[in-house]
Amino acid sequence: MKFWLSLLPLSVFSSTAFAYTQQDLVHLSTSDYWHTLGHYQPGLTGSFQSLVDSPAFFLSPQGKDDPLAELKATVEGFDSEAKQPDSSPNDQRLSCRYPARFHWLKQKLHTDWPAAVCPEQELWKQALNPKGLTLVFPTAFMNSPSSMFGHTLLRVDAKDQNRHRELVAFAINFAATPASNDNAFLYAAKGLFGSYPGTFSVMPYYRKVREYNDLESRDIWEYALNLDEEEVQQVLRHLWEMNGVEFDYYFIDENCSYQLLALLEAGREGLDLTSGFDFQAIPSDTVKVLRENGLLDAPKYRASFGTRLMHYAEQLDDQQLLSARAAMSGQYPTEGSLSERAAILEMAYEWLNFEFYDQALAREEIAPQLQKLLIARSRLDTPSPFSDPVRPTMSPDEGHNSSRFGLGYRYSNHNADQALLEWRVAYHDLLDNAGGYIPGAQISFFDLQLGVDQDGDVDLNQLYLIDAMSLAPDYRVFDSLSWNIRAGYDQQPGTVDLTGRYFMQGGYGKSWGDANRMHFYALMSSELNYFDAQGENLSLGLGMESGLVWQASEAHKLAVSAQGLYQWDAMRWRTESTASWHWALSQQLGLRTEVTYQQWQSDELSSTLRLFVYL
Repeated sequence: MKFWLSLLPLSVFSSTAFAYTQQDLVHLSTSDYWHTLGHYQPGLTGSFQSLVDSPAFFLSPQGKDDPLAELKATVEGFDSEAKQPDSSPNDQRLSCRYPARFHWLKQKLHTDWPAAVCPEQELWKQALNPKGLTLVFPTAFMNSPSSMFGHTLLRVDAKDQNRHRELVAFAINFAATPASNDNAFLYAAKGLFGSYPGTFSVMPYYRKVREYNDLESRDIWEYALNLDEEEVQQVLRHLWEMNGVEFDYYFIDENCSYQLLALLEAGREGLDLTSGFDFQAIPSDTVKVLRENGLLDAPKYRASFGTRLMHYAEQLDDQQLLSARAAMSGQYPTEGSLSERAAILEMAYEWLNFEFYDQALAREEIAPQLQKLLIARSRLDTPSPFSDPVRPTMSPDEGHNSSRFGLGYRYSNHNADQALLEWRVAYHDLLDNAGGYIPGAQISFFDLQLGVDQDGDVDLNQLYLIDAMSLAPDYRVFDSLSWNIRAGYDQQPGTVDLTGRYFMQGGYGKSWGDANRMHFYALMSSELNYFDAQGENLSLGLGMESGLVWQASEAHKLAVSAQGLYQWDAMRWRTESTASWHWALSQQLGLRTEVTYQQWQSDELSSTLRLFVYL
């Protein structure tokens, strides 16, 4: 009897259920919020097109390109169901399939559409038990093309949640779905051109923490979002509409961070988070937009496995580390103070656990050893002697902006002096202000430099499509490989004048020191060049690249670098060395001077002074 009574309201409508005009629909179809729900983007001629690539998402055959047609089809569908409340099973009703549209249109059109009972959706909401949302930012992972800029996802915070229960919350993720047989090069290339479908998914948060914090050893920043419960509910209503919906995934712009901003826009009418990301959506920049809109609380910091391990190792001397290494194989300490033995056992456990994840060791062998270490440590009745890792002074949203504009001047001993105009799309190099970024990492995309001489002639001095380096220094508890990859166009000293070359270069090696202070690197390097100079067009180079980077103070960073590569086809060396000094005048303003010596068919000595503005 209760079941039938619960359905009674579905058959009762007021006379004002459909009291709206066609002008009302036209007006609503032009609203920014309807465009948000349909993921519509304006074209150059005033037209619109949705970023959604799943035809089943649209109720109108013209819905992808016509917001009005999609709105009319939606309203007609809700009207039809209101007139015939028992026409379809509950979970298949349009108000169950499009709850965000239904909720918004019912308010705007002042209708009496009855809300259907949606069992699947209600069970889903009960499992989430939502009260708030937290933006989660795992920092960059240099060994994955898709994660070189970092990543963002959302955590659904439950009503009964506390800090100790966060890991059992649910996470909302947007990611590409690559083919299983694609290698890293194909993954990067296809991701640049939108060849993968991207979809939303919901999963336990601890799975993402294990992936990012443990397996990839990435620090995580967690920002609670200033959304009330009704706004959170509307975000989740729209997320339900996105179930199974595909987008073309682009690493640079329509990526995880962009789509999460688009999802959050559904929570509050009038919220504009995506309009400034026409060309690129770098995760750290999307976090800044949320902060600028007053949506972020102060972040919480979750140190990665590797960060914790390094911090613990810094509190032990070499002999204690040797004892911890021995304890990993079952030789537990028997001498020393209670606190010292506890430190050795805790270090052994963390170290072995890190290697288990990092090296994908066999669980059946490592799990018993980890359990024995825990038992041995539990027998020592003393608190942990280790302090927690120190929170970095700056979070990712506080770092410099990712795009960079530069003005400067170059003096040359053999060629015409030039005024310089520079533009970098994204996102950070070794000399930029390091606050909020990974030390020892560089990722530059589309780095352009134009030179204008006294006669007004314009030269393309440089266009680097990519210039990436990962210089993680070796440490006492783990080894790290350093690498770089560089591709694009620049100029080298020819027999008479500078001559252009198209090139690809890459290298592997090692780094030593402290990336936050001073570190040195050495890489075995190879390159493939195509020179403009006749007679030596194609050239293969093999050699070495090395350098030293010194963070002299918070505002000043100095570096020297050198490379020498023997050109086998030309039977000559191509060498280059540079000394640089960067002065961070503020977080978004920098002054850089460089002296560069180049040698190929002739030699060239130049010096530059440039002012950078980060936009």
